[in-house]
Amino acid sequence: MSQSDEQEQALSGGRLLSEISTRIVALLRENYGRGPMRAKTYVLDDLVVCVLRDGFIPIEETMMQSGKEDQVLEMRRDFQKMMGLRYKEVVEELTGRKVAAFLSQAHIEPDITLEIFLLETPLEGFGAVELTEGERVDGA
Repeated sequence: MSQSDEQEQALSGGRLLSEISTRIVALLRENYGRGPMRAKTYVLDDLVVCVLRDGFIPIEETMMQSGKEDQVLEMRRDFQKMMGLRYKEVVEELTGRKVAAFLSQAHIEPDITLEIFLLETPLEGFGAVELTEGERVDGA
């Protein structure tokens, strides 16, 4: 059994979700000075979504109170570009799957950040229904 297989077997279900949240929050604390107050991770098939709540730091909150929301969001986008590789490494290590795409989106009110990872292959135990070419969503 490879190390990836062992890692996936060691972490599955809620333990996997909890560890992804914990590691993403730890990276934020290490690089931002503090992390979000709440974090929750969802997995569905080949999609991993981390929902981070109440994570703006005091300087960002001060800027937003002064009408600088756009600058805060721009700063967050730049930061997430720098952190993207680290986030992907965490998800790849914990899931045993390669991350095909990473997207990040911050929202001001309410204070929510989404870290979204599309894996190259699905995780077992987390299903989804896929529509393929030629099928229509509306059934017509």
